[in-house]
Amino acid sequence: MVRLADLPEHDRNHLLMKQLPPLGPAQWVSTTKSLSEMKFALITTAGLHVRGDQQYLGPDASYRAIPSDEDTNNLIMSHVSVNYDRSGFQDDVNVVFPLDRFRELSDADEIGGLATMHYSFMGGGLMPDAYET
Repeated sequence: MVRLADLPEHDRNHLLMKQLPPLGPAQWVSTTKSLSEMKFALITTAGLHVRGDQQYLGPDASYRAIPSDEDTNNLIMSHVSVNYDRSGFQDDVNVVFPLDRFRELSDADEIGGLATMHYSFMGGGLMPDAYET
């Protein structure tokens, strides 16, 4: 892991700007349903989009919808940070977007199914409040 002092000043200042207060305790929601009765949607901040969709350019708070039946080989990562390691994605998209694994869970009736759409955001470039709208 790189030390903060070893980063270029621009990158160091960008990270220091993001020092936010702790989120507090996790807000868990209890449910009476089993996983096999629940439908799941996936959300990633890996900057993924379907081949042919508009890529992310710089800091971008928009999202891209990914259909549940999309071939994961058609997913492109346009995450722009040079500090973001893409090697896991290049080996297996499921590292950052486990759609194939969730399909397997659905096929095995471990979960109730998948939503028709999943969503991808570009992470890391903006402060959290930029995504609220």
